[in-house]
Amino acid sequence: MRIFETKTTPNGRRVRMFLAEKDIDIEYVQVDIVAGENISPEFLAKNPGGRIPVLELDNGNYISETVSICRYFEESDPSNTPLMGSTPEEKARIDMWQRLVEFNLMMNVGFCFRNVTGYFKDRETPVKEWGEVCGEQAVKFYDVLDHQLSQNEFIAGDSFSIADITAICAIDFARVMKLNPEERHTNLLRWREAVSARPSAQA
Repeated sequence: MRIFETKTTPNGRRVRMFLAEKDIDIEYVQVDIVAGENISPEFLAKNPGGRIPVLELDNGNYISETVSICRYFEESDPSNTPLMGSTPEEKARIDMWQRLVEFNLMMNVGFCFRNVTGYFKDRETPVKEWGEVCGEQAVKFYDVLDHQLSQNEFIAGDSFSIADITAICAIDFARVMKLNPEERHTNLLRWREAVSARPSAQA
């Protein structure tokens, strides 16, 4: 198996962190998204959506979408450092927070970056004003996370999970747009320091 990715992207980092937590070694193939390699006919044959990362299985099939790739490895060996929950309640709670973080933080940060900077203006029409609104929405979500972390060690409870991986990758990428947590977000800052110290954060 191997993963097609771009190491500088937050989604690529999400998968690398997930696999590092599980101590899974895999081959990574770098895709030049700036040059448009991800929208070439060859790559679109792997993923018609033209997004990275993409997992190539040993049988020649492909799995795209970050969480779907993580799910493949979670289900392949559920007892190996579960990051998506073990009980029905844990699985539902982690999935809930993973989706909340992805929709309210990760996606807003990404839309802010793409629309304000015009990074992919050669293949999409950036709308700066909308990007700025997305940035504002991302920052507002820090309040939600700070409150949640005032009651829990990690975002979805007492165990490190995929929700924490998505959040740290989004927050670290948000620095590019200066969308940082504020000093008043004491619980979020405590959490960020702890998660950033994990070996997987350097993956």
